[in-house]
This record gives sequence, C-alpha cells and structure tokens, in this order.
Amino acid sequence: MLIFDCNGVLVDSEAIAATVAAQELTRVGFSVSPEVVSRFFAGRRPVDMLADVEAATGRKLPPNFHAVLASATLRRLRAELRSTAHIEHALTWLRGPKCVASSSTLDRVRVSLESTGLLRFFDPYLFSASDVPRGKPAPDLFLHAAAKMQANPAQCVVVEDSPAGVAAATAAGMIPIGFIGGSHASPNLGAYLTSAGARAVIADMRALKGTVVALRGW
Repeated sequence: MLIFDCNGVLVDSEAIAATVAAQELTRVGFSVSPEVVSRFFAGRRPVDMLADVEAATGRKLPPNFHAVLASATLRRLRAELRSTAHIEHALTWLRGPKCVASSSTLDRVRVSLESTGLLRFFDPYLFSASDVPRGKPAPDLFLHAAAKMQANPAQCVVVEDSPAGVAAATAAGMIPIGFIGGSHASPNLGAYLTSAGARAVIADMRALKGTVVALRGW
C-alpha cells in the first residue's frame, strides 16, 4: 500500500500555510517568520505547534486562536493552492491501494484535494493525525491508516516531505520515500530526510513509480 502525506507532497501548500501561521501569530503578539514556522513545525499537527509556541514563550495564545488560524489557512488554500508538479502522472501510474495520512485536519485535507482535483485518487481513504493520540514524529497516524486499510505496515511505502513524517514512517516499520520537490524545500532537506530514515529521496514525482518498484519490486 502507498501512503501519501498531503501538504508538500500532493499539494504545494507548505509555504502558504507557514506564511499564514506567521502572520496570525504575529498579529496576536507572537512575532515569528514563515521560515521559522517551516523549520520547526513542518509536518506536525497545528495543535502541537501551538502548544510548543506557548511552552517556548511562557504565554498563552487567545482561546480561539486555533479556529482563527484554521479558517485563515483554508481561505488562502482555496485561493492559491496548486497541486505538486506531475503528481497526477504519478498517481495515475501507481497501481494498488492508496491513502492520505496528514497532520492536518480532515477539513483541510479535503479542501486541499478538492481544490486541486486530486480527491478522486483517494476518497474516502483520508486519515488525519487529529484522530490519534500523538502526531508525527510518533508512528500513530501511519499505524492507524494501515489498520483502517487492512495493510501490513511492513508492506507500506510512505511518501513524505518532512523529517517528522519520515521519522514517523520509520517508527511504524514502513518504507519512507522523501520528497524534496516542493517550493518550500531547502537545499539541506534531502539530507535531513535521509538522516530521519528515508530509504530514497526524489525531487520529481515522475520518478516515484520507479523508486517504489526499486524498493519494493512492485
């Protein structure tokens, strides 16, 4: 089975989401740049990001901040989001069961996939870290997805763009492929993904099928 992260893998959303998070945090008195948001929180649940911000600063965010941030992010995604280059090619040629396992809420995953025309490849197999006790880098989400899909974790290939996601896949006993083709990718991202456990790293989705075949013989 193939498990795809959503943000930064299926859709080129990381730069948008980091910009919105930085703007909203700064607006309520927590000055931070999009680069810092991307560096420390890529691939993680919003709830975990906000908890870390509060812990690091010793201050509480407004009670409704999570909802405000989610709403602002969805507005920007609906207006600006694009699919990752060549992802439809990859999804068309990769046979077998596929699902999405994202740190985002199901609402955001569905909006992202609907906006880019990719929902048809996965619906209804969409899974969110909101439904498990721990977010990435813990393995909970990927193990949850495998259980729901009745798949052996050792037979699952995960496509991820964040060290937290790759670490989660590794902890789940799955085979992680790192993706560095998003607009947010730093020059060092490939090395970070490899250090986290990626078995291969690709920069172009047209290489995904060949990489999966090489790793699994599918």
